[in-house]
Amino acid sequence: MRTYSPKPSEIIRSWHVVDAEDMVLGRLATEIARVLRGKHRPIFAPHMDTGDHVVVVNAEKVVLTSGKADTKMAYRHSGYPGSLRSTSYARLLETTPEEVLRRAVRGMLPRGTLGRQMFTKLKVYAGPQHPHSAQSPKPLAVPGARRAS
Repeated sequence: MRTYSPKPSEIIRSWHVVDAEDMVLGRLATEIARVLRGKHRPIFAPHMDTGDHVVVVNAEKVVLTSGKADTKMAYRHSGYPGSLRSTSYARLLETTPEEVLRRAVRGMLPRGTLGRQMFTKLKVYAGPQHPHSAQSPKPLAVPGARRAS
């Protein structure tokens, strides 16, 4: 028996929209990465991009658990000596809330050209509006990602 490998003509991409309001960041990011990667499809192949497009709205209302917003730091480095910059996730949520979700999802995708190609299918918006209504995205159910009150 041979291993099945999907042909590019067999991959039909669909659009999904996720409302991130009151969702836990890590649990939401794992579901988004799963859909971007294509693991929810029966034709999944680890060496191909079989995933769908994901639009995330209300990224500014995502929640970090157990005080991580103040203690967890986001780092960036320009490559020059002494240029390491750090920002707390609380500050990042205030200034650029889209970046918080992008960083979480990017870390869960494969490294290299395949992961970069998958990452381009993620669209994140801080508010409830998005310009992708022409693609008629379907709501994506994210089980277990709601915040426990």
